[in-house]
Amino acid sequence: MNPITRRLLLSGAGIGAAALGASFAWRQLNPPVASPVVQAFWARRFDGLDGTALDVGRWRGRPLLVNFWATWCPPCVKELPEINQFYKEAKGQGWQVLGLAVDQPGPVKAFLEKTPLDFTIALAGPEGLGLVRELGNPAGGLPFSVVFDETGEISWRRLGVTSLVDLRKLART
Repeated sequence: MNPITRRLLLSGAGIGAAALGASFAWRQLNPPVASPVVQAFWARRFDGLDGTALDVGRWRGRPLLVNFWATWCPPCVKELPEINQFYKEAKGQGWQVLGLAVDQPGPVKAFLEKTPLDFTIALAGPEGLGLVRELGNPAGGLPFSVVFDETGEISWRRLGVTSLVDLRKLART
């Protein structure tokens, strides 16, 4: 390779690296502005099973898997033990899980007595299906899962059963 070509290649690589660094710095100093839907989600409160209000904002800043489910939804019930296993494995890496039951308190409490879960469960109630639609599931089907990244933005969605294998892949990315 002749010296001029070599200099041009090295200069191009240097300019590319500088641009990448500047882009990274820009994103760090100017984080993306959350969409109104995402901002509204972080401002929400849901009833806990003990009747106290849970402020969603307390989970902001670390990866958060939100799973919408119901006791009357067989695929939802099927995936909950795998989501629970994911939580046990990934919480040490900073992952959090919030289960939002699109259901009434009585059936949820009865279900959790038979199938205890280690992550937080709150009640989204019937209006939870509207929230599901707002977060990117126009059909409003269950189960539905959403991941919010460290910046609070949605980074992943899944309509239908989520597997432990898929969740483990998410935790590695």
